[in-house]
Amino acid sequence: MELQPIFSPPSSVGNACFRMRRQICTSMNHHMCKYDARNRVFLRLQSEDSFKISRGSIYCSKFSENNPTTPSISETTDAKVIYSVAPAMGHNKESHPECNSRVPAIMDALEKMELTSKFRGSEVIELQSLRPASVDDIASVHAKAYVSGLEKVMDQASEKGLIFIDGSGPTYATPTTFQESLLAAGAGISLVDSVVAASKVSHNPPVGFALIRPPGHHAVPKGPMGFCVFGNVAIAARYAQRAHGLKRVFIIDFDVHHGNGTNDAFYDDPDIFFLSTHQDGSYPGTGKIDQVGRGAGEGATLNLPLPGGSGDIAMRTVFDEVIAPCAQRFKPDIILVSAGYDGHVLDPLASLQYTTGTYYMLASSIKQLAKDLCGGRCVFFLEGGYNLSSLSYSVADSFRAFLGEPSLAAGFDDPAILYDEPSKMVKQAIQKIKHIHSL
Repeated sequence: MELQPIFSPPSSVGNACFRMRRQICTSMNHHMCKYDARNRVFLRLQSEDSFKISRGSIYCSKFSENNPTTPSISETTDAKVIYSVAPAMGHNKESHPECNSRVPAIMDALEKMELTSKFRGSEVIELQSLRPASVDDIASVHAKAYVSGLEKVMDQASEKGLIFIDGSGPTYATPTTFQESLLAAGAGISLVDSVVAASKVSHNPPVGFALIRPPGHHAVPKGPMGFCVFGNVAIAARYAQRAHGLKRVFIIDFDVHHGNGTNDAFYDDPDIFFLSTHQDGSYPGTGKIDQVGRGAGEGATLNLPLPGGSGDIAMRTVFDEVIAPCAQRFKPDIILVSAGYDGHVLDPLASLQYTTGTYYMLASSIKQLAKDLCGGRCVFFLEGGYNLSSLSYSVADSFRAFLGEPSLAAGFDDPAILYDEPSKMVKQAIQKIKHIHSL
C-alpha cells in the first residue's frame, strides 16, 4: 500500500488557513487516511485505485474495501492505549482559539515525552487507517437537511476561503470543513471498533483516545454551534449501539462548557446517560442543575454546574460522590468521554482552576470505572482546550494515567497561581445534585 500526501499545512500551523479547492470526490467515504505527525502531513492510504493531486485539487477514486480499519487481535493484546489522529489542518482560522495548531501541539508533546508507539512499542498503538464517517452515521444524530446543507456551503467557502456558518455562533468553515469533520467523526468510530474488538479477547483492553477536531459536543441535532460541527461523541454512541449492540452508553463530559449538543441529542433516551460537569454561567448558558431529561429519558441526564474557581479538590469530590455512583447504578456497556481540557487554570476561555493533575486523576479514575463496569470499554474524544501548553501536557498526562505510570504534573503545574476553591458552594452543588438524582 502506497502513501500519498493529501496536503501539507503551512510551515507555521498558526498561519492563515491553508486553502484547498473543494474538488474532493463523493467517494471519499471509501478512502482511509492517516496523519503523519512528524511531518505534519495528512496522508491518504492508496490501493491500486489511484488518485491525482494537482495544485489545490484532489481527484480520487474508490478505495479497496479489503483494508481493515482496526488493528489485529494480536496487535492489541499488550496495548494500553490506542489513539487516532484527525487534526483537520485545512479547517483553520488565524488567531481563532479553535485552530489547527491544537492537535499538532498534542502530538509534539506525546513525541517529546516518549508516549507514542515509536517509543512504547505494543503498549501504545496509533490507528494507521481512518475511514471517514458516512452520511448515515452523521444522520443518526443530526438532521439530514443540516448535513446536506453543510456540504453545499462548501462551494461558498471555496469562493470566499472562510465563512461563518449562519446561526452557529462563532463556528467557521473552510473549503475542507465538511470532509474533515466526517473524518473526525470516523476517527472516533474507528476507535470504538478497535476497543470493542480488543475487549472480546482481553479483560483489560486499551483505552481509546480520539485526537480530533473540529470538536463536537456543542453541535446540536439541527446544526453546528460553538466551534463544533458534528457531535463526535454522540455519533459514536449511536454507532456503538447500532454496530456492536452496546445498548447502554454512559457519556462523561468534563469540558468547562456544557455539552448542550450531546445533551439535546439524548434528552429523552433512557439508554444513554449524559453527565456533564461545567462552569456555572459559562457558554452557552445551558446545563442547569434541574435539567434531568424528558419522558422516558427523565433521570438519564445529569448536569452539574460548578462555581468559578472550582479545582482539583472539587473534581475529585465530584467523581467520588457523583460520577462513580451514577455509572455504577446505570451499569453501562461502554463509557465515552467528552474530554475538554479548557477547565485548566491556564486556559483563556473560562475560570476554573483544574490542573494537569486533575486530568491525570480523571483519566485514571475513568479507566478504572470502565474496567469495573463494562469490560474496560472506554473511548475519550478531544473537545476543548485552548492554551496549547496546558492542553498538550494534560493530554500527555492522561496517556500516562492510561499506562499506569506516575503523573508528571508536578513538573508543569505551578501551585503558586492557585487560590482557595469555593468549597462551600461546591458542597452545596454536590448535595443538591445528589438529592435530585437520589445518589
